[in-house]
Amino acid sequence: MQHPKIAIIGGSGLYDIQGLKNPRWQDIDTPWGAPSDAVLTGDLDGLPMVFLPRHGRGHIHSPTSVPYRANIDALKRLGVTDVVSISACGSFREDMKPGDFVMVDQFIDRTFARDKSFFGPGCVAHVSVAHPTCARLTQACQTAAQAAGVTVHGRGTYLAMEGPQFSTLAESQMYRDHWGADVIGMTNMPEAKLAREAELCYASVAMITDYDSWHPDHGEVEVTQIIETLTANAGKARDMLRHLPALLHTRPAPCPQGCDRALEHAILTAPQARCPDMLSRLDAVAGRVL
Repeated sequence: MQHPKIAIIGGSGLYDIQGLKNPRWQDIDTPWGAPSDAVLTGDLDGLPMVFLPRHGRGHIHSPTSVPYRANIDALKRLGVTDVVSISACGSFREDMKPGDFVMVDQFIDRTFARDKSFFGPGCVAHVSVAHPTCARLTQACQTAAQAAGVTVHGRGTYLAMEGPQFSTLAESQMYRDHWGADVIGMTNMPEAKLAREAELCYASVAMITDYDSWHPDHGEVEVTQIIETLTANAGKARDMLRHLPALLHTRPAPCPQGCDRALEHAILTAPQARCPDMLSRLDAVAGRVL
């Protein structure tokens, strides 16, 4: 067993974590540029915890402009072992209601304007994302959310769209009826893929704010409705976080799912052909295997 260090990636309201001791905002430099914002470090009930505002304080980044690679690299440099992603989403299911939380276990990636890998020319790697979230970490989040009194759905497929616009009615109906997606959002990809490349355990907690545009009784998505529900959800998420330390004080080593060994056989470029500049950028993310 080992001692974990937990990172929370989320939106405004979540960095006001009740009981966080020794809070300190810290700037982190990465080879991939600046993260979305400084990171908040502290200690919650004896568990080292890091919070990173995904969109930056004041919501300055759109889903497309979020510096996903810099964010994940910064967390890795801080010694993070487990990442809990908390994000707003729309629902494609009648029983998955606004205010409910969904523990995402699968993704459909429809994003197209984002850098999706740390690797590339000079050092090529292919990691498996067949099971993109960590079952152990997801179960802890589900237990914590239930202890906080939240209605939780234990699994769900998250469709990641590019945004920033919401879905057309035709798209919403297609994703729901033909693609089998359960929720829709704009930020978990390539975040989940990059976390896997960085050998971090990753869990996605999707907080439902609306029914997208498919629901005949709710009409199109309205930002005012989303903000209202999002504010209530942020309180629930803070309650969930207060229950996490008791569930995550120790961590199996290695991860039963292999998240922390994702690069074991992933790098294909021969050692003598690897680009030194690329290797220097990968020092935190892939230093274990390089």
